[in-house]
Amino acid sequence: MTAATVPAGPAPRVRSGGSFTWAVKDVWVLTRRSLARIRREPETLADVTIQPIIFVLLFCYVFGNAIRLPGNGNYHEYLIGGMLGMGLAQTAPGTAVAMVSDMSTGLVDRFRSLPMSRAAVLAGRSIADLLTQVIGVIVTAGVGLAVGWRIHTGVLDALAAFGLALLFGYAFTWAGACLGMVLRSPEAAQQAGFIIFLPLTFISSAFVPVQAMPGWLQPVAEWNPMSSLAAATRHYFGNPNPAAAIHSWPMEHPVLAVTGWSVLMLAVFAPLAVHLYRRKARG
Repeated sequence: MTAATVPAGPAPRVRSGGSFTWAVKDVWVLTRRSLARIRREPETLADVTIQPIIFVLLFCYVFGNAIRLPGNGNYHEYLIGGMLGMGLAQTAPGTAVAMVSDMSTGLVDRFRSLPMSRAAVLAGRSIADLLTQVIGVIVTAGVGLAVGWRIHTGVLDALAAFGLALLFGYAFTWAGACLGMVLRSPEAAQQAGFIIFLPLTFISSAFVPVQAMPGWLQPVAEWNPMSSLAAATRHYFGNPNPAAAIHSWPMEHPVLAVTGWSVLMLAVFAPLAVHLYRRKARG
């Protein structure tokens, strides 16, 4: 009696090269996957395309005439610096919703079974969101130009403003990733994002000068990262910036303040998001 010969299956894929190289490749693959999903569902870009247009027009033509700036500056030019911050911060709830959706559908469980970097899922998501934030910045700047906003400084200053805003927005996506790791449904993530990020935007100098707020609320607004971002971008654009007259460290040094807040958020939320992801993987 002869033994049957069982054909050997395909050999398991062996990763060649260093772990860092493979981690970069994993991040790139997952970034492309997120972008491909956007191509299939372009309506997911509503928060960086339609929403900025609505908010700019709403504040310019509905609330703008009721808001007076110290020194009677142009409110349309004042607004765009705040709108950049709001648009970028509002992508964080979208990150949370996307992460919860991927986990609830079992997609992340499939990623865990693959020989891939644990941080790649989160990093790929955050980079894809950064690219969508670039779209949001372009749309905000375009509608701003249409309503009368102008840049009164040089090209390098303008690029510095946009770069600083995108750094801030990228740091915020990691906060959204952490939120997505602790919540259990897309609906809860969306509601939590509204509760957390909307007050952060409005209790700032994004839309109204800090000087117009009650005295007890002014220190909160002055130390709000959104106020620092709005002041920094207005400074770089040469737009009205009443916060420059406030004797508070974040308002006197807004560029340093935004950079510090961004680095702090990345240092805290990026490792925390990876830790929460790994803990879920072990669970």
